[in-house]
Amino acid sequence: MKTRENKNLPADEDPKEIASEKSQILIRYFIVVVLFIVVVIGISVSIFKIAFTEKEKWEKVAERQKRPDQKVKPERGNIYSSDGKLMVTNVPRYYLYMDFRAEGFPQDSFRHAKSNGLDSLAICLAGKLGNRSVKGYKEHLMRGLNQKSREYPVYEGRVTYADLKAIKQFPFIRLGRNKSGFYAKEMVQRQKFYGSLASRTLGDIYNEIETGDLPKGKNGLELRYDSLMRGRFGMKSTIRVGRNWTDVIDEEPTTGMDIVTTIDIQVQDFTENALVDKLREIDAESGTAIVMEVRTGEIKAISNIERVRPGVYTETKTRNYAVADQIEPGSTMKIASIMIALDDKVCKPDDVVETGNGKYRYADHDIIDHNADRGGYHRITVEQAIWYSSNIGVAKTILKGYERQPEKFIEGLHRVGMDADLNIEIPGAGHARIRTPEDARWSRLSLPWMSFGYEVQVPPIQMLTFYNAIANNGKMIRPVFVKEVRENGKTVERYSTETVRSSICSRETLRIIREMMVNVVEKGTGAAVHSNAVPIAGKTGTARIATGGSYQSHQVSFCGYFPVDDPQYSCIVVIRRPRIGYPSGGTMSGGVFKTIAEKIYADRTKIEVRSMERDSTAVRLPVVKNGDAKALEYILDELDIKTRPRHVKAGYAAGERQTENNLIELKELTVREGLVPHVVGMGAKDAVYALENAGLRVNLSGKGKVVSQSLPPGQRAVKGQTVGIVLKN
Repeated sequence: MKTRENKNLPADEDPKEIASEKSQILIRYFIVVVLFIVVVIGISVSIFKIAFTEKEKWEKVAERQKRPDQKVKPERGNIYSSDGKLMVTNVPRYYLYMDFRAEGFPQDSFRHAKSNGLDSLAICLAGKLGNRSVKGYKEHLMRGLNQKSREYPVYEGRVTYADLKAIKQFPFIRLGRNKSGFYAKEMVQRQKFYGSLASRTLGDIYNEIETGDLPKGKNGLELRYDSLMRGRFGMKSTIRVGRNWTDVIDEEPTTGMDIVTTIDIQVQDFTENALVDKLREIDAESGTAIVMEVRTGEIKAISNIERVRPGVYTETKTRNYAVADQIEPGSTMKIASIMIALDDKVCKPDDVVETGNGKYRYADHDIIDHNADRGGYHRITVEQAIWYSSNIGVAKTILKGYERQPEKFIEGLHRVGMDADLNIEIPGAGHARIRTPEDARWSRLSLPWMSFGYEVQVPPIQMLTFYNAIANNGKMIRPVFVKEVRENGKTVERYSTETVRSSICSRETLRIIREMMVNVVEKGTGAAVHSNAVPIAGKTGTARIATGGSYQSHQVSFCGYFPVDDPQYSCIVVIRRPRIGYPSGGTMSGGVFKTIAEKIYADRTKIEVRSMERDSTAVRLPVVKNGDAKALEYILDELDIKTRPRHVKAGYAAGERQTENNLIELKELTVREGLVPHVVGMGAKDAVYALENAGLRVNLSGKGKVVSQSLPPGQRAVKGQTVGIVLKN
């Protein structure tokens, strides 16, 4: 009996067939491996060929699918007021151009087409832009066509994005860039939301058209903080995806930082309005006003106003007088002179000075008081010399102590910080110029003239800083225009108060000087500055302005602080070349100062009415107008006034005072549909609503509450009929 060699094989399978199948599998596997190796070799050869042999060819092909990298403009940072109001931000504006050599520009149809050519385009541009007539635009565009200009300005000004979108739909322009040649250049314009308020200090920028790069600061804070606010370019590439081009941001642009100024919009508005009103009244050439917070040095308002034409004044665009004006200050300098003399024990406030009839001959020149034509002051004390602003009184006091050693007086001016380096944040800020005995222009007259504000130049901001130190218990601090810098809403740098001089004089001298400044207002040349609302201390100043080697026109000023007992703000007002009225620092500049002080004081004063004592003469129950019942109940409840009954069901109610019960008695006023309502005793709003709700037309006159109505209440109301009502207080 035969047995199988492999008991595991199925009975119906032949070993030879199995061997044949294995052989075929191996052959197919080998073929696949060979094909794979061939493909890999082919790919490797192709890679080598592309990477080395045909490298330049394929790089050129790749470049055709990609446009050159372009810069991405960042947003310039914003400028905010001290309380977070947006003062300056970016607004896109566009210059309009025509390329008369554009590839598809149809010259014939542009010249002659009736509905989509020059004529219709000129009509639309003239109507939209308004700077030329239709004929003017036709001539203007034809001039560009004849010049075959590639960058011909369609409009000399700039337009908004909304205007640009509208213009792109104009005849001929709507044919597109390649045919019409029309294109626009975008630039960033800085928009000042509060118009001229502090405009010169905030500053301006150069735009991209002027710089060929990012907008850059031109002046003011825009220039001072330009490196922070400008931001940095990003980069983008444009690649072809299918039939379209797509921008790919390679590097995000860095948005510029924001700055928060110390400017208070409300105080700035008070300051500018008061200054403009006075300049217009006296027909002055220009004026400056600065308001500083005493303890922090923060500049809360700064205005530089000039006359642009008769009766019209605006913020100057040429010069920041407040920080850059280097001009002789006049009598505001007398406070510094007497402060030095008091500290050096040269004088006491009650020392007597003989001023004679208002003229004093010294070094072959006359020193003259402002009242010389009225006989002068004769014998006065040193403190009175300040009250009355006597040039002779101050000059004689300074000559008594420093005539033989004028350098000691100059040292005193340095000591009180009159020429201290304030490191003002506004580019172009001036510095005090104080003449010394070594100066070639020094003469015997220099010392007495410097004592009352001549032969020395002090910018208004410098003089204000000195007076602010007097208000701040002798501590001189640097004026601050910017509180902090922010990035993406987060504070990255905060500026703190910097001390310039810890003390400008002794405590006793400071007390005397402050008392003198109070009496300037109460008893002297600053009488016009006296206010019943807020106590003010300060000093008047009147100086002649040197022009062409001689003194002709005047500059008047007032510098001081308020309120006297707890100084919160210091302020300086300078007015140049007034043409109406007698030049006076008290009535002119002092008048502006007083208005500013009273408005700030009123705005900042908070009174808790409920804590005040009741006035015995006050009316406890108000007169109540008839009207809407719910509104009447609400307001009486808010005023904590009792009513009887507490609520009424009717829509309208009348209120009658019951003084003996100290309450208001409410009575229902029934308004029936179709009848003329009773509106006597109502206010205008409720009366008109009730009558018009009845279908009547209302003709009213007067103000207050209704005292009579032409149609009797209760009669049938005819729709459209007119009813007359008379109101009286």
